[in-house]
Amino acid sequence: MKKLAIIILFIATTATVNAQTTKAVPNQATEKNNNDDDNDDNLSKGYFSQIMGVALSATSNVKLFQFVYDWIGTPYHLGGNNKNGIDCSKFAFELYNKVFNTVIGNNSRNIFSMVNPVGKEELKEGDLVFFKIHSRSITHVGVYIGDGRFAHASSSKGVMISNLADPYWTRYYYNGGRLLSDLTASN
Repeated sequence: MKKLAIIILFIATTATVNAQTTKAVPNQATEKNNNDDDNDDNLSKGYFSQIMGVALSATSNVKLFQFVYDWIGTPYHLGGNNKNGIDCSKFAFELYNKVFNTVIGNNSRNIFSMVNPVGKEELKEGDLVFFKIHSRSITHVGVYIGDGRFAHASSSKGVMISNLADPYWTRYYYNGGRLLSDLTASN
């Protein structure tokens, strides 16, 4: 119900902005141009900034935020790979496949072997974050979306956005990682 209300609000906001733009310049052609694309992009960024609690910049990847939004609330299922249920590594796999056209590993330890380690303060949108939860080896992976937040499939709450500064995640945080450049160049 909450998602529906947010979608309706977004559509209403878009319609209002479009109507105001049309009224302001009635003699201008109605063809879609680059400014319209910029306006739509800015509306999307504002919308995702509000619902995800992340300040999107001019270089933010709207496709990344749209993907995360579409999956929020999907239940956790170990070994799952669709919206009926998904686990953390498959969520990261699907995100990288659909957003970045890149194929990554199928479990958190395998994925970690494909990255260059990155310090927490150096994380960028789209980087991966790894955790060792009650284990000596990596057991969880998420995708960094900015402002200290990451998207992941939580075993208790499904796909969600969490904050690296939360005590739970701080306790189990292992490292950040950026895909090796030869992996992204070959896809």
